[in-house]
Amino acid sequence: MRRTLVLLGLIVIGVVAVGAYQPPAQPEGPKVVTVEKLKDNLFVLKGDGGGGNVAVYVGDSGVTVVDAKNPGWGQPILDKIKELTPKPVTVLINTHTHGDHVSGNVEFPATVDIVVQENTKTNMEKMDIFKQHNGRGLPKRTFKDKMTIGSGKDRLDLYYFGRGHTNGDAFIVFPELRVMHAGDIFSGKNLPLLDYNNGGTGAEIGDTLAKAHAAIKNVDTIITGHSTQMTWADLAEYAQFNKDFLSDVRAAKRAGKSPDEVAASWKIPEKYKGYVLTANPAQAQQRLKDNVTNLYKEST
Repeated sequence: MRRTLVLLGLIVIGVVAVGAYQPPAQPEGPKVVTVEKLKDNLFVLKGDGGGGNVAVYVGDSGVTVVDAKNPGWGQPILDKIKELTPKPVTVLINTHTHGDHVSGNVEFPATVDIVVQENTKTNMEKMDIFKQHNGRGLPKRTFKDKMTIGSGKDRLDLYYFGRGHTNGDAFIVFPELRVMHAGDIFSGKNLPLLDYNNGGTGAEIGDTLAKAHAAIKNVDTIITGHSTQMTWADLAEYAQFNKDFLSDVRAAKRAGKSPDEVAASWKIPEKYKGYVLTANPAQAQQRLKDNVTNLYKEST
């Protein structure tokens, strides 16, 4: 009987370990949205416990928002936007499927045009929050590889270059302002969170980032998923960082090392000064071990 209970416990743990990504627990208290002005008509909204960085672009005819944070943050985002402009929100773009970037969608007006990469739409349709709200907040439009919204100085370009953090990571470019929102495929200078349940891959993320850097032109500033703004050169460096990590892990596997041995010994190379395993030190070793373990499975 005891053996059966232990086995059932392991099965439950395994299910949790491979289940859909869930955003971290949010702190109790008021949801305070802070504003960072990048341009006269482009802002980054942040907030402790709120999730990913939100971009707010104020165009001639309305406001475009990129990402919508954790559950309960949609209305605080909308309230903050009203302090910035009287113009209505007309478009909401989600960079990818995770709850700390899309959950606030359900609080946006039904008139808002929600746009995502086509794989992200498929992933979002599986999420409980949208089922609980009868589909409210789900995308109305999708794109495969590239999409343009608006025209002239209000043009936005949406790109998809392949799998990485998930299988639907979109790069959102504001050409007139030379700014791009990269979402969590470039969350910061750290090991990426790789969501294999939603198509993520450590074997391809470096190449996907490199493709974005090679194909997109005339961008100076990158809004990251969770960190500060980065430069265009930072994107090229981050692509190489992921390629180097992949190379190190594959070399360790060929040498007969176990994932645990690699996770216990691997250090960030000196040339990547300022990089960390994760922004949360308590999660650092687990992130490293998870990425190594999954890359071992991907590398034959």
